[in-house]
This record gives sequence, structure tokens and C-alpha cells, in this order.
Amino acid sequence: MVFGQGDYEVRFDWGPVGASAIAPGAALVAVVDVLSFTTALTVAVEQGAAVLPYPWRDDSAAEAAARHQAVLAVGRSAAGPGQVSLSPATIVEAASRRRIDRLVLPSPNGSAISAGLAATGATVVGVSLRNAGAAAAWVREQAAGQPVAVVAAGERWPDGSLRPAVEDLWGAGAFLHFLSGSGEPAAGFSPEAGAAVAAYRAVAGDLPGAVAETASGRELIAGGFRADVEVAAAAGVSTAVPVLREGWFRAPHRSAAS
Repeated sequence: MVFGQGDYEVRFDWGPVGASAIAPGAALVAVVDVLSFTTALTVAVEQGAAVLPYPWRDDSAAEAAARHQAVLAVGRSAAGPGQVSLSPATIVEAASRRRIDRLVLPSPNGSAISAGLAATGATVVGVSLRNAGAAAAWVREQAAGQPVAVVAAGERWPDGSLRPAVEDLWGAGAFLHFLSGSGEPAAGFSPEAGAAVAAYRAVAGDLPGAVAETASGRELIAGGFRADVEVAAAAGVSTAVPVLREGWFRAPHRSAAS
């Protein structure tokens, strides 16, 4: 199918529908949700946690956390003092006080896409601006010339339709920039993937300022979550590569959670 970009070794698209189109035949699929699922995921894996991506924030998420003896990340607005939420800053704070071995991380965008891809047997990698270079290096080695798909999660409009979020375009573009070896996108990159690289390179000189000015960034800052935007925009600070295997994201060298 033409919309699957199957003629290209490196593909890029948006949201769950785009993921289902470009993932078939790919050796690995990178999922990008900068504000904030994959940033929170990267931070958690940096701290040594295994992360269960959960598509829904409802009673079943609490049940899953209890079943796996895991910490449940609650909604930002619902988090009390010391509680972990989708806010990456709360994960950093909580990990400074106690060890978190397992974390259930609900998200209707990046988490739902990751869980859906895993159900098809795809190998999923969590990518943020923080770890784009490290993730690209790991994927390039593992893929060994096989196709790679990159999915920008995006956000949702009130009617449930996809709202392309430019910070996810930049995160995907950063990963693709490093996947290309920081040079010009290779012949195997789809035009969509090449456009993501160009978008990232246009703002790479001031990512903190650019991310803070996005609609998603301004929404978080207005809500009192400026620290989350700053954590998300800290490009290249992490070597953590969250890989989804047996239902859990972990660093590649770690065994899967039970």
C-alpha cells in the first residue's frame, strides 16, 4: 500500500492509524511523544525502572499496577505530594527518595500506540529529545539495514481526532537526524521522514525555547508544569533506550519484568 511507505527503508507517520500503516515489515518502530509519554518513559528507564505502557487511565490501570506490584502514574492534575504522574519531573523527584522498580504509565497517545504495536509483534523503542541520539545508534545497530518506522504520537482535539504536535515532529526528526549519521537523509528515507529531519534541524539550535513556545508547551507552562517542558527539551542528555519486550519497556540489557 502506498500509504505504508513500503518502498522506503525509513518511514515516518502520525498517530495510531499512521503506525498501523508504516509498521508492517519494519524491524523496529520508534514511538515519539515528547510531551510527555516518551519523555517520562525515558526518565523512568534512566532511573532503572521497568515501564508498562497502559492505554487507559481508569480503574483497570490501578488493577494492573496492583497485579504487578508496580507504582501507578496518576494524572498530572490528580497527583498529590510525592505521587508519580505522567509528569517527568515527578518521576525524577520520586526516584530521588525511593527506588521504583516497576511503573504503570497510562497515556492515550504514546502509551496506547506502543501497546497497540506490541500486540502486533513489533519491536518498539521509546524515543524522546533526551535520548534521540542514543536510541538512533541502538536502532541502527539492531536493524542492520532492515526497515525502520518512526511514529509521532501527536495529541487529541476535543472530538478525539489527531492533533499533530510539532514537538513530536521535532523529536522524530532528531531521531532520524542521528539515524542518518547527521548528514543528509539517505536515499532510503521516505519524503515524510526527510521532512521530519528538516523540521528538527530548523530548531535544533534552540530546542528549549522552541518546545516552550509550542501549543503543548504553553499549555503545560500555564498549568504550572514548566519543569516538564524543561526536562523534555533537554536534548541528548540520556543514554537510556527503552525497548518494549514482553509488555514492559526496559533498557535493552535488562531482563523483562514479570
